[in-house]
Amino acid sequence: MTLTTEQPDIELLRQVHAGQAEAFTALYRRHQGPLYRYALLRCGSGDAAADIVQEAFMGLLTGRLGYDPLRGQLQHFLFGVARNLALKLDEARHRHPPLPEPLDDHGDLIPETASDAAGPLARLLGNEAAEEVRRALSLLPPHYRDPVILYELHDLSYQEIATVCQVDIGTVRSRLARGRAALAKRLQALQPSHDAHLA
Repeated sequence: MTLTTEQPDIELLRQVHAGQAEAFTALYRRHQGPLYRYALLRCGSGDAAADIVQEAFMGLLTGRLGYDPLRGQLQHFLFGVARNLALKLDEARHRHPPLPEPLDDHGDLIPETASDAAGPLARLLGNEAAEEVRRALSLLPPHYRDPVILYELHDLSYQEIATVCQVDIGTVRSRLARGRAALAKRLQALQPSHDAHLA
């Protein structure tokens, strides 16, 4: 018998719907990391990302999401679910603006501290350069942010991103190019000026 972790997603999903908990565990372990990384960069909040991952997997577990293997890979389907959940969160944020972020004595944003149990991505995003990238990503409009994250950080193809974002390939290319340009501009704006050191 094949080990659960080596079985294809569709077989594991069939076992999940037959009530086999170890199949769900295998699917979760396989897809949770990439899905959480996407949601974290998409939303900018570890709590929101964890909620999105939980809701996506609960929908998968209950069959509420209606995954069709003939329409693409499970991971891409889950990215699409996470994207839709993030869009709903964006809408809710616009209706109910968040409280101001805490600032230190110099007016700089106080970063969230990563717990000891934080995964590798949380530790990576804890360093200053990664924090600048995360902040710059969070400032991009969602329709640019999604393609940049999926292409640059998850290595999805244009076609796969088109499926996740429910747009055509030309739109993906355009949004990716504009998103990269906007990200580069925002990163440049976030860097302190070196001109003062040259004077």
